[in-house]
Amino acid sequence: MRILITNDDGINAPGLEVLEEIAHAIAGPEGEVWVVAPAFEQSGVGHCISYTHPMMIAKLGPRRYAAEGSPADCVLAGIYDVLDGAKPDLVLSGVNRGNNSGENVLYSGTIGGAMEAALQGIPAIALSQFFGPEMDGLTDPFEAARTHGTAVVRKLLDAGIWTNDDYRTFYNVNFPPLPAARVKGTRVAAQGFRRDTSFSVEPHQSPSGRKFLWIKGGPQQTPTLPGTDAAVNLDGYISVTPMRADLTAHDLLADLSARLA
Repeated sequence: MRILITNDDGINAPGLEVLEEIAHAIAGPEGEVWVVAPAFEQSGVGHCISYTHPMMIAKLGPRRYAAEGSPADCVLAGIYDVLDGAKPDLVLSGVNRGNNSGENVLYSGTIGGAMEAALQGIPAIALSQFFGPEMDGLTDPFEAARTHGTAVVRKLLDAGIWTNDDYRTFYNVNFPPLPAARVKGTRVAAQGFRRDTSFSVEPHQSPSGRKFLWIKGGPQQTPTLPGTDAAVNLDGYISVTPMRADLTAHDLLADLSARLA
């Protein structure tokens, strides 16, 4: 099996090293693992592509590249430049430092990399490690993902639903903010929504008197509705969420057509 991996935390991120372990275990001794990851952190870029300017790509070692672009850029670079158009069998994105549950999905570069792979017709899985106070003191904050990641990916490859329609299914996996031994299992869960919290801005003044704004996230320990991703994670379970890039509100189409007729 040939696997392409990327992330949004950057080529030197510790979560990428965890993902490399998972990918090598899945690919097997006869398989190939190719790394194309951002040269610098790209958290929060979503499904952005560098459409208006070129990006530099550099070979750092055997099957290992850094690109000055987003995770989606890296997937495109991996397919069409590094692999010269030979599509991989699987794309893995992550392991993200922090959860991509709830509304975080819409901002996540980790998700963006997996989404681009799905749009290219390639099976893809995004993996993220929820962080929280019960992980304080852990030598390896990615312990849950490192311990359980290979089994989850293998189970999805063996038993997951992989559609061949235009907007192919891809998967979003979040590991709970717990030591690996306390993970209760895996739950299939819908994307949730953290109510009464959102991204915002926090203004700061530089020594020169200029005003700068920091983007500020909301509390991450806020659960979503029962049975949805963040709630499942905070209850100690790995969440697995099937996703598509199609943003159409299909449940409203018939009613809206009638109203506008």
